Amino acid sequence: MPYLSKLKEGSIFYDIDSNRNRKVSIFDTTLRDGEQTPGVSLTIQQKLEIAQQIDKLGVDSIESGFPISSKGDMEAVKTIASSGLNTNVCGLARVLKKDIDACIDANVDMIHTFVSTSDVQRIHTIKKSREEVLDMACEAVSYIKDHGIKCMFSAMDATRTDTDYLIEIYQAVEDNKCDIINVPDTVGVMSPSRMYNLIKLVDSKINIPIDVHCHNDFGLAVANSLMAFEAGASQIQVTINGLGERAGNADLGEAVMSLQSIYGAITNINTEYIVETSRLVERFTGVKMPPTMPIVGENAFAHESGIHTHGVLEQSDTFEPGIMTPEMVGHTRRIVLGKHAGKHAIKKSLETAGLNPTDDQLNEIVSRVKAIADKGKRITDADLNAVTLTVMGKPAGEELIKLKELSVMTGNIITPTAVVKASVDREELIMSNTGVGPVDAALKAVEEMIGEHTKVKIHDFRIEAISGGSDALAEVIIGVEDENGKIVTARSASADIVMASVDALITAINTLLNK
Repeated sequence: MPYLSKLKEGSIFYDIDSNRNRKVSIFDTTLRDGEQTPGVSLTIQQKLEIAQQIDKLGVDSIESGFPISSKGDMEAVKTIASSGLNTNVCGLARVLKKDIDACIDANVDMIHTFVSTSDVQRIHTIKKSREEVLDMACEAVSYIKDHGIKCMFSAMDATRTDTDYLIEIYQAVEDNKCDIINVPDTVGVMSPSRMYNLIKLVDSKINIPIDVHCHNDFGLAVANSLMAFEAGASQIQVTINGLGERAGNADLGEAVMSLQSIYGAITNINTEYIVETSRLVERFTGVKMPPTMPIVGENAFAHESGIHTHGVLEQSDTFEPGIMTPEMVGHTRRIVLGKHAGKHAIKKSLETAGLNPTDDQLNEIVSRVKAIADKGKRITDADLNAVTLTVMGKPAGEELIKLKELSVMTGNIITPTAVVKASVDREELIMSNTGVGPVDAALKAVEEMIGEHTKVKIHDFRIEAISGGSDALAEVIIGVEDENGKIVTARSASADIVMASVDALITAINTLLNK
């Protein structure tokens, strides 16, 4: 892997070399714990598509669901288990025979069985003694192994469990031929140093592999996972986009890239598909990632500050990690224009668009861009294009698309429908489409209309009211992305949100094609 060559002797990363070239397995639980994200519910087909994408990503194991929980989950787990994936397909089961039988019926490769071991959960939820819990755990593991299936045992709420009892139960399931034990920080209360010490202790007492499952209640899930790895864990549980109960789980992108780029550890992950996988899960779950999300966020490799953009344009690792580049994760570097933008960034953006102003013209363009930004406006690519053409005295580029008419129909018994009439490359076309609302329907109609000319998708969509009242003027900013990952943004303002949205989309597409 090319980035491992950057971990050279004398660098700040080289000191972690005791973990260099250590193999660590990645266990993805997006389809089980990830679907427990409040408000998220996936169809069987969506689960299958996510499983196939995660398999393409190269994870070692997929926790495909909790078969006993519902008929739908049972069907989803069965479908995924029979779909011919390269990864190990795992099913979740309580330490109950009916749960385990459901996993067996689903034909999974591995069964992950669990029981509460902390006093607070044991007393108040399952109402069992420590001895009863120990017996249940051993019986469940033995039952799974008697069926010739790989078994992972999880002491739920392990990090709040009495340590001596925790070790006792792990040793007992090991004696019953368990293949791997999981140490879950079920309510996310561990600090990294405490997680390190706990895993170090567990590792000294058992001889089978250790897996960890960290929740993000204090924002420490990835840090705790890394400390567990340092202490001897050989498998880490993650979810795409950090989805999961409450504040979620350790994020796959953050955990994997930290392991590989900082520690020099070895995983089977094809990292160039991380962003692609993130966006698929974002689309299916409806959980939007914040732009500042590490690795996959819109701004993860974006730069605005003049000092930063100048440095990055000269040599990328001046203001980026260097041991991780956007290409490694399937992302793209973006130079964002705003009040902090410098001359180098604006010049580079214009050169990319095929515009080469003189030094005096460039100074005027920079001045005008900063003036727009100082008014609290986001600078879109269409704004920069318009400012530059004005300063340079050039005619505006040819518009491939010209809107002629737009009509929408919506109501409580009518599927939102839009009809768009436009001139596309001098040919008059009419296109209709439906959507979840009139804006969605109108944008889909435009996208379909230009399908023969260019393949674009909406990357970013924002609406802001810029005046008060029921007739408020709304400003829409849309970013469109072409097949090569190039993103162009444009804005439009109108009291009619549908019209503003379509106008912004058409402006963005025309700007993209002119570039």
